[in-house]
Amino acid sequence: MDKIAKDIYTKLKKLIPNLECELNYNNIFELIVAVVLSAQCTDKRVNMVTPALFAKYPDCYSMSRANEEELQEIIRPCGTYKIKAKNLISMSKDIVERYNGQVPRTIEELTSLAGVGRKTASVVLAEGYKIPALPVDTHILRVTNRLGLVHTNDPNAVEECLKSMYEEKYWIELHYLLLLFGRYHCKAVGYNCRDCVVKDICKYDKKVEK
Repeated sequence: MDKIAKDIYTKLKKLIPNLECELNYNNIFELIVAVVLSAQCTDKRVNMVTPALFAKYPDCYSMSRANEEELQEIIRPCGTYKIKAKNLISMSKDIVERYNGQVPRTIEELTSLAGVGRKTASVVLAEGYKIPALPVDTHILRVTNRLGLVHTNDPNAVEECLKSMYEEKYWIELHYLLLLFGRYHCKAVGYNCRDCVVKDICKYDKKVEK
């Protein structure tokens, strides 16, 4: 990787030494459900919903047979609950019928499931299966553009750019470094440029001293 990319990785690693998924889950199926629910919703709110959800629907078999209206009521706090309920039931049926009850392990198979886009699939690969992947969400879009690593709001293009800058062995860690940096430090609003660990590298043209 080039010097700027390396410096960003090194500085963020010192700032955020403990890298872990903030969604609570016990198995890969619970993980993919939680990630689907996290779309346009905070991990904290998802974690408030999933205990009751998984108590009622502990696996893909039970969720594939779920009553859609009952499922909607449980996941209502996560937003867009009607669409998410429909997708979760359809996704569960596909996992049962097409993959023998096992959440698939490839990006192509995962994205063929209802409600599963590339970011969700990449999270399942990286977090669940520890297969090198680099999920890109809104936090990572914001951070990478501010830092000047990329100049696009296309998640797929950002993913490809980052993969070209960093070796595969760094992808999973890099995802969490950029995600958590965006979530807790380089926020959409309320960011603190003055004390930022990468302020000497950042290219953000709207930086203000706070």
